[in-house]
Formats: sequence, structure tokens, C-alpha cells
Amino acid sequence: MARRHHYKRRHKTAAHELDVTTFLNLMVVLVPFLLITAVFSRLTIIELNLPSTAGGPSTSADSFRVEVIVREHGIEISNGKEIIAAIPNTDEDFDLPTLSDYMVQLKRQYPEHDAVSVLMEAQIPYDYLIQVMDIVRSIEVPIESVDEDEQEYELVALFSEISVGDAP
Repeated sequence: MARRHHYKRRHKTAAHELDVTTFLNLMVVLVPFLLITAVFSRLTIIELNLPSTAGGPSTSADSFRVEVIVREHGIEISNGKEIIAAIPNTDEDFDLPTLSDYMVQLKRQYPEHDAVSVLMEAQIPYDYLIQVMDIVRSIEVPIESVDEDEQEYELVALFSEISVGDAP
């Protein structure tokens, strides 16, 4: 009988010990695997400027500055002095494809200019600021591809120096 009691006591102490060898082996294999296969995201940062009203001597050649003014009723494109185009909203939304067409035309007329100001009214959602900045900065142009089923696009820069501010 004493042996039986002794066996139970030994069995109870063995049940309380935890064998972590298998777990450690799993971690030695799993941690390097997860580190190798992890996808590291890359953030894209766009450098923006605040529009400057500081006056200085200016010539007629550099007085041209594209201003895209996003208002509640539509988008206005200005040359710094007067509105050269007004794009009304379509179906309660901004007509961004037409804005893109105007930006391409302006870049063709003034290829040496890279500066643009995006001015927005206070109640316009932030998402529209991002969309307008994307359109003003570059455009996707279709290129000829070997495969007729797939259309490939090339990113062409328009106005790379973007200033952001409040609409007057």
C-alpha cells in the first residue's frame, strides 16, 4: 500500500511540471519565418508648401501661377489674377476628369512651370483635397502594349510643386 501512495505522489509532481521544449522549438522556426515573410509598408510623403503672398520684383514671365480653387459649387482654375476656367459640379460631385484635361492643357501651354496652388473652402471634405492633388501632380497616359487584352499606363508629371491653402 505504501508503494501505491508513493506512486501517486510522484505522479502528481510530474503533472505539475511543464515541458516547454516543443514550444521553444516551434518559436525558433516560426520567428525567423515571420520576419522574412513580413511585408513592410512604405509611406509616400509629398512635400507641400504654403502659398506665399510675399511680394517681390516679378517679371511677366514668372508671374503666371496656376491656382486650383475647390469651392462647394465647383472647381475654378485661375492664373493668379483672373479665373481662366470654371468647372461646375456634375451630379453633386466634382468633375475631376475635366480638371485633369485642363491641367494637361495648361502644362502644354506652360511646360516650364511646375508650381500650382490648391485652395479649398473650409467645408470641403479632405478626400477631395487628396484627389485634386493627385490630378494636379500627374496623369496616367495609356501606352502601346504588346498584349492587346491589357492596357498599360505611364505616369506623366504635370505640376510637381504643390502649395495648399484656404480659398479666398
